[in-house]
Amino acid sequence: MPIFKAYDIRGLVDVEITADFTFATGVAFARFLQQEREPGTVVIGEDMRPSSPVFADAFSAGVTSQGLDVIRIGLASTDMLYFAAGKLNFPGAMFTASHNPAEYNGIKLCLSGARPIGKESGLLTIERFVNEGSPIDFRSVGKESEQDLLSSYVDHLLSLVDLSEIRPLKVVIDAGNGMAGHTAPAVFDRLNCEVIPMYFELDGTFPNHEANPIDPKNLKDLQKAVKKHKADIGLAFDGDADRCFLVDENGDLVNPSTLTALIADRELKKYPGSNIIYNLISSRAVVEIVEEKGGKAVRSRVGHSYIKQLMADTGAVFGGEHSGHFYFKDFWRADSGMLAALHAIAALGEAKGSLSTLLKPYSRYISSGEINSEVADANAAMKHVEEIYGKKDGVATDHLDGLTISGDTWWFNLRASNTEPLLRLNVEASTEARMKKVRDDVLNMIRGDLDILVLIP
Repeated sequence: MPIFKAYDIRGLVDVEITADFTFATGVAFARFLQQEREPGTVVIGEDMRPSSPVFADAFSAGVTSQGLDVIRIGLASTDMLYFAAGKLNFPGAMFTASHNPAEYNGIKLCLSGARPIGKESGLLTIERFVNEGSPIDFRSVGKESEQDLLSSYVDHLLSLVDLSEIRPLKVVIDAGNGMAGHTAPAVFDRLNCEVIPMYFELDGTFPNHEANPIDPKNLKDLQKAVKKHKADIGLAFDGDADRCFLVDENGDLVNPSTLTALIADRELKKYPGSNIIYNLISSRAVVEIVEEKGGKAVRSRVGHSYIKQLMADTGAVFGGEHSGHFYFKDFWRADSGMLAALHAIAALGEAKGSLSTLLKPYSRYISSGEINSEVADANAAMKHVEEIYGKKDGVATDHLDGLTISGDTWWFNLRASNTEPLLRLNVEASTEARMKKVRDDVLNMIRGDLDILVLIP
């Protein structure tokens, strides 16, 4: 698989991602920034993976070799790097492989003001520069300095969400041995919350479970802890802490679309009539609630670079994805798992009842969750499904991102992964019976043809 992905750079440590590679990428990034007439300083952050400091050092050397300066902010969550790029108005680089296992690492890049860099907006150019190699250049070498921005990051988050009057809450936080173990204490020490920490020790080998909360098996420890401690809410973050997932007081998982709808409601109270972005596999409830609250729901394909660009184009104040990414205009249109968590804490702290009671109006449908099938030919599989399902009476079909087919009380989306040979299925319906029927029908269609698909065990 290529290591230049749709939204970032990611690969196996010492096989695909090496110090030589990150040096070359630092050179290429500097050349790209000069071509784009970006500011001459790059902010660099790193996560807790053992290889991150080595790779960040090499990348910094590559950037400074081209005459640009570097500010190292040290250990950081990805949203803390976005904060630095936004606040300082410099381009940035974050060394992380997010939720991937320990043997991976990578780089997330952004322009000044935390503007995204994806395949169409720079990654292909940077990849070409890496492959071309660096011409010898005798310009003066840039300077490297260090800056601690953790307190400033916390100050900014707390300026965006009023938590001054919340009632006392008991909160279990599962950092997954990722960067929330660094940022969560700094945030929650200033709140009226009793925190039960889980796996706050920074450990890029992930000894307890994968730092990937979209997989329900990685939330089982949090669910048990919430019930054991009779907590009001549970929070789970991924490895670089740019995503957040909730568990309610009963230990039940909260659909990210439900949190999207809650935050959209809160942001529309602050900015009445505004645009709200949702991706095409978010619940129909998001659209309904945004419109009921006087906002305009704007549909996007999946992926942070697309959502951030659409937010810029439409002036949207907030965007949410099913994957636990939440984007805020007041946070330079960047995603922040911690800011999403603070909105949930604020809403719960202002309410008299439980989290499940608070969220009930925002949860209206039954979803399958994301179901992955390993396929040899994703396009052939989707075409096969469309030829059968698309001919049913009363259905609508579109291809904004993969294949979406909708009926009156249900819809499903099939889309190929950008990083793995997987076909991802999401189904939603008004009843559990209807959801299961649609889910099973579609899975039988794609899994019945072994020329198209190889089943995941």
